[in-house]
Amino acid sequence: MQNTLCLRFLKILQIVARLDMRIDKWLSSTNVVKRRTVATDMLHSGVVYINGVQAKASKNVAIGDKVSLKFLGREEQYEVLDIPTTKSTPKSDKEKYAKHIQTIEIKGE
Repeated sequence: MQNTLCLRFLKILQIVARLDMRIDKWLSSTNVVKRRTVATDMLHSGVVYINGVQAKASKNVAIGDKVSLKFLGREEQYEVLDIPTTKSTPKSDKEKYAKHIQTIEIKGE
């Protein structure tokens, strides 16, 4: 019961403090991809994963989530460090919001 209360409290905090954001908006506003339409196309193509689960455009990301992009024979992995409060951020601020973990070459593609 205590765990459920903690989870509910965390969810309320995320809503109040805006600690989450739609994945398509996060990808574009943090400059992981160039445009939101590109992010949406990638999500519709099924190449974006959040914590190992294939994501839809409406899925929210939160601080600490792992985001993977699997395309063109490689996998780019990022960690969500922060949620931007503005529609776009300068490219120099990308490291504040997304940490590039690694690039993995996928054989056979």
